Amino acid sequence: MNPENIKLKTLEMTFEGTEEFRGDANQIRGFFASKFNEYDQLHNHNTDSFYYRYPLVQYKVLDRIPIIVGVNEGAEILKGLFDKFDTVTLPHGDFEITERSMRIKKQDFGLTKGIYFYEFLTPWLALNKENEEKFFETSNSGEQKEMLRKTLVGNLLSMSKTFGYTVPDTIKCDVDMELRRSKYKGMDFISFNGGFMANFLIPDFLGIGKGVAKGFGTVRKN
Repeated sequence: MNPENIKLKTLEMTFEGTEEFRGDANQIRGFFASKFNEYDQLHNHNTDSFYYRYPLVQYKVLDRIPIIVGVNEGAEILKGLFDKFDTVTLPHGDFEITERSMRIKKQDFGLTKGIYFYEFLTPWLALNKENEEKFFETSNSGEQKEMLRKTLVGNLLSMSKTFGYTVPDTIKCDVDMELRRSKYKGMDFISFNGGFMANFLIPDFLGIGKGVAKGFGTVRKN
């Protein structure tokens, strides 16, 4: 491990049934928030307030397979809940679990001397509404790309703060993105598909940007 990095404990939980999973990440999150409401890390709420922090439990559906990822404290909570449910209640009915798996890892996180390439497995919600306007005010692709680079660095710094990691030097990155649109909290947002390169180690299946608890911005090293 590079001395400038830290180790994150991650847990990946997946489950399958006799039928194809037809729910989405937000519905899985709703099930866990309802069934295990006492763990605020599962839903980032505490009574009437909302925690503005990088989510330590993230819900995704990749290739129709549900995957729930926990980091550090979130990993410990998921480990304790692994065999505490046999069905997942969805709006259109119950999904019966016939097989489940859990992978626990210690993974490097942080600045590195090498460059790593990542792909987005789910759309990246890089911009809020205010930044969207600025993004489209310029038709200069170079300026747009620079805006996305700065946003990406900001995402990585935000993650680092949650994990108590101080980035010791400059994060260098570049992006290769295609524009698309996604719905988040009932609103249309600009999102991006594609990938990026950075001198930064991110464990596979963690998300960056907005909406990561609901599966957006999931990355994997190429």
